[in-house]
Amino acid sequence: MGIQFRCANVRRAQVLGTSAIPLNGIDFLEVLDQDAPPGVPRQRTLLVQMIKPAPWGLSALNVRIDGGVRVTGIRVVWVLRAADASPADVAAGLITPAERSFYNGLPAADRTLVVRVNQAGDFSPYTFRLVRSPTDPAPPTGFDPVLSMVEFSFKVDCPAEFDCAPDQPCPPQPATNPPIDYLARDYASLRQMLFDRLAVVAPDWRERNPADLGVAIVEGLAYIGDYLSYYQDAVATEAYLDTARRRVSLRRHARLLDYVPHDGANARTWVQVQVTAPLTLPANTPLLTRVGGAPVRILPDSPELALARQQRPLVFETMHEARLFPAHNQMTVYTWGDEGCCLPVGSTQATLRGDLSATLRPGDVLVFIERRHPQTGYRADADPQRRHAVRLTRVIAASDPLGGQFADPPTADPVAVTDIEWLAADALPFVLDLRDVAVPADDRDESGEAYQPASVVLGNIVLADHGETLPAEQLPAVRDPLRYRPVLSRTGITFTAPFDPAEHTIPATRLVSDTQPPATLPAITLTSPAGLWRPVPDLLGSNRFQTEFVAELEQDGRLYLRFGDDRNGRAPASAEPLVAHYRVGCGTIGNIGADALAHIVTAESGIQQVRNPLPARGGSEPESSAAIRQYAPQAFRRQERAVTPADYAVMAERHPDVQRAVATRRWTGSWYTIFITVDRRGGLPVDAGFETDLRIFLERYRMAGQDIEIDGPIYVALDLAFIVCVEPGYFAANVKAALLERFSPRTFFHPDNFTFGQPLYLSQIVAAVMAIPGVRWIDTAGGSGKPTRFQRWGQASRGELAKGQIDVGRREIIRCDTDPNRPEHGRIEFIMEGGQ
Repeated sequence: MGIQFRCANVRRAQVLGTSAIPLNGIDFLEVLDQDAPPGVPRQRTLLVQMIKPAPWGLSALNVRIDGGVRVTGIRVVWVLRAADASPADVAAGLITPAERSFYNGLPAADRTLVVRVNQAGDFSPYTFRLVRSPTDPAPPTGFDPVLSMVEFSFKVDCPAEFDCAPDQPCPPQPATNPPIDYLARDYASLRQMLFDRLAVVAPDWRERNPADLGVAIVEGLAYIGDYLSYYQDAVATEAYLDTARRRVSLRRHARLLDYVPHDGANARTWVQVQVTAPLTLPANTPLLTRVGGAPVRILPDSPELALARQQRPLVFETMHEARLFPAHNQMTVYTWGDEGCCLPVGSTQATLRGDLSATLRPGDVLVFIERRHPQTGYRADADPQRRHAVRLTRVIAASDPLGGQFADPPTADPVAVTDIEWLAADALPFVLDLRDVAVPADDRDESGEAYQPASVVLGNIVLADHGETLPAEQLPAVRDPLRYRPVLSRTGITFTAPFDPAEHTIPATRLVSDTQPPATLPAITLTSPAGLWRPVPDLLGSNRFQTEFVAELEQDGRLYLRFGDDRNGRAPASAEPLVAHYRVGCGTIGNIGADALAHIVTAESGIQQVRNPLPARGGSEPESSAAIRQYAPQAFRRQERAVTPADYAVMAERHPDVQRAVATRRWTGSWYTIFITVDRRGGLPVDAGFETDLRIFLERYRMAGQDIEIDGPIYVALDLAFIVCVEPGYFAANVKAALLERFSPRTFFHPDNFTFGQPLYLSQIVAAVMAIPGVRWIDTAGGSGKPTRFQRWGQASRGELAKGQIDVGRREIIRCDTDPNRPEHGRIEFIMEGGQ
């Protein structure tokens, strides 16, 4: 240890020498110079006098000499006690006879330690230390920690003009600072404070003319202080979530709370491109909303495009390459010669007229649309809500040998047809009328047909999103790579969700409506000699070789780019040229209505019409600062890790297709497995595709060492029968039909109305029956000879009727489809009495 303080009277050595404390220490150190015996090298022998007799066993390994400027690394050659110098040391060549006599004759030879070093030091101070070993700097056993070291100089006997006694007074007290008013932070108060200070240090200067140089300097310093005070306050304001004003600061504070503020999302829509000849439409083809006087197809860099842009249309761009065929412009559903047909709710298959198997593929998107009103026949009266996009999963060519007619023998040639199927998630949500309707003469198209189908199928469907690609922009030069924060010149940068054109398992409805703003990234890429730079949510997972950056949106819509530091993400090199390629156009303004897009900018010929049969959806604005302040502090309360079985059930219910889930933890031999039973919305089956999707969804929540197994619910089929009395004046058959419709799987027993562990109460049945017009009363009493039943199908009664409810287990869901082909799926019967 070193002395950290200075004292006027050092008493420690005195106390140690006069007490019985078993500690030794260094009293003083003398360098043999002019008094050295003949033949002894000068300034290389140190005489270290101890307070008490020097102990035995000290060697060169117990001595360390530090310090020096020109001469460093002084090494100890040998160490011996002065009283122990013997003829053997002379015979070994360590000392001379004269030295032996000199050491033995010292006044305190038993307390003196003789140390020989390999060279003499310079004029700088050195430190002599006694240590336990070269690797242990602690003092040897029995030595005082303070007095085991001493500072000395090899040149103490050199001629000097000054007193050799060191002067080490205590440092003076620091001067008191002048009084400063720390509340002076604006220009006026800082100016007055400087003048007050000058009145103290320069009382003779009294000039206050604004033109005076001294006044100008004071006012300049006051201005700088005012600016720095504002900057200091601004920095302090940005340090807290509640007071921060910049969106970048709010975003970073929120990320510390595990909350990711979203920067908005652009809208998407399905676009139909009608063509007169087969062609391939490239990706990123611009589409414009309707402008007056412009043709459907506008050539790039043409005067028509310049005139159209003057009307400021919204720009959409296709998101993938598309193959377009004239046969797909408009297709009709083939009814096999039947009349008055329709596609019911929940349909997932249909038949199209004509052989389209060569051009129509699984993964293509079709749009079912009501083209004319089924009653009036006018196109203007068609319901715009009866439009639905589906993604095909199966396309098979077939034929109708009867040609759509029923003459015997057939009088028409076979008709080629195409059977199509689409994803269950894209099931038809409404009834689509397939009848041919009479077309009024004033609303007939170019064909002039008097009868046309009420509904048609549109092909050549392309997914497009809001945003316009701008010319490349050169970013400012890189001067300081670690502080490089360029800003793009345009505002309103497009934020879009990831899209994979090769992924054909995502339903068409989800591609447009299920855009999650927190998952969006800016549509920006950078190019440089280092390669392509891509945006990422953060750089925590980036290594020092990855060319990635983070885009941070400010309140005014400007976008700042933040790069890595060569540890988390690569930093751009000095003077590295960076070129930005990006799109603009985002937010709710892109949620345009149906048939708003009408123009395409391309050099491809053969395009006849462009339209979006469905409205654009998914466009959202960036999250406001108030919303970030409100929701970010609650983010940590949302659990993002599944630990218990109840946690796994809650995480599974976050999936958009899951209505309810229950989980069970079981030991499967070597580890624990979480068995999750899922109730899908709409009663859809828990198939292999859904299991894979849900397993991927739960992976971010799963605990290490726990497997996940997913299965469907256990359905409890019901066996119900009741006697219903019908009011006079009502037909019993009509009332019974209304009752069966009320208790069908589409209404009362809809799969979404019941879930795990939810019982069925008899009072629910009674209330629903009594609400049907024409019902006088319902008999729910049981007894001998009565047909009333209220129990599980295929099982003996357990007293459910008397109890008034049918209980189910935690993994069970009631079912009552009333399908005569599948009585094991449950049934309900009504025995009608009275009425007509």
